[in-house]
Amino acid sequence: MSTPIEIVFKNMDHSEFVEQRVHKEAEKLDRFFDRTGSIRVVIEAANKTHRKGDLYQVGIHMKVPPSGSLDVNRAKPQSHAHEDVYVAIRDAFAAARRLLQDHSRKLGGHVKTHEAPLHGRVIRLFPEQGYGFVDASDGREIYFHQNAVAGDAFNQLEQGSEVRIVVAEGEGEHGPQASTIVPVGKHHIVE
Repeated sequence: MSTPIEIVFKNMDHSEFVEQRVHKEAEKLDRFFDRTGSIRVVIEAANKTHRKGDLYQVGIHMKVPPSGSLDVNRAKPQSHAHEDVYVAIRDAFAAARRLLQDHSRKLGGHVKTHEAPLHGRVIRLFPEQGYGFVDASDGREIYFHQNAVAGDAFNQLEQGSEVRIVVAEGEGEHGPQASTIVPVGKHHIVE
């Protein structure tokens, strides 16, 4: 690993073994993001008690392009498992790996986005004949039959009702046809 690493020990003595573990964990970071500019690791014995061992806090500051930084900084030790400095180091670097993965995805444009489901409002309803039309969010007018309405809610629909739509493959006699219509009710769809 060519990334410079600075290791700071607070409230504890310097340890070659701990330093080696930090270097080993830092090398794993290259698998997730190989352009880290520098890494600063602060290992601190958080409290001195005679009843239990010291709890360790591990903070990691990483410089990453473009001109930014990522920090793993837990104000308090996560659990009594952090009485073991190696566990505290492992957990901090696991959090650093997650941050680097997210950062790498953002830089590469691979951030998950969830598209709003196709939805619309009932614009015409023919209850006696058992069908209606929805003005869909994609601009189409979509025909639906009462059998496509989920939960036997056809009789509760009225003009202006907001619905989610699943369009059937191919077109029906009246153009695009819904295979499923789900009334939205109080839960509005956000685009």
